Amino acid sequence: MLDSFTARRRALVDKVLSQRGIDDPRVLSAMRTVPREAFVDDQLHDVIYRDCAQPIGYGQTISQPFTVAFMVQAARLRPSDRILEVGTGSGYGAAVLAELGEIVHTLERLPELAASAARTLAALGYGNVHVHTGDGTLGFPDAAPYDAIVVTAGAAELPACYREQLCDGGRIVIPLGETQRRQKLFRFELRGQELSVEDLGDFAFVPLIGEHGWRAE
Repeated sequence: MLDSFTARRRALVDKVLSQRGIDDPRVLSAMRTVPREAFVDDQLHDVIYRDCAQPIGYGQTISQPFTVAFMVQAARLRPSDRILEVGTGSGYGAAVLAELGEIVHTLERLPELAASAARTLAALGYGNVHVHTGDGTLGFPDAAPYDAIVVTAGAAELPACYREQLCDGGRIVIPLGETQRRQKLFRFELRGQELSVEDLGDFAFVPLIGEHGWRAE
């Protein structure tokens, strides 16, 4: 018999994500596998499988399940991929990425969130995730190049360093917009010297703070 969290996780995938266009079998499997409830405080357990963002403190959120699934599907991940995630938050997105790629480096500017995410990911056995504290708008050149860069906060423009840290054939999924609270999600793909771009639609993310992003309020 399924426990309550497992049953709710499967219902979210089968009744919400699948119905909203998430059709990559590997992404759906990852969303069924990662225990979202492990990344939030106990008081959020009753609502954690609703398809909406939830607060995790410090003005940050654990992203809406559909948004996480949409972004990782857009990244077109392969099992051998090296992935950079910008904006660790709770660590939930990094866990989903870890189910789909070989290694994940994830950057969080807030030390408290980075430490909490690292503890949770380690407790769940995600040894292929490495959590770093730093300015996400600078990327993480120490482990570059990456097959995919997934940015979970909105910027005004694409930081140039992301392209520089991308391997040939690599993808960047990032929300971009002229305001801090409303963006469009874009997928960039590098082929040789050409960086193509595709508009994936309207989204709302927290702002990407840093040297090549927005200033902290």
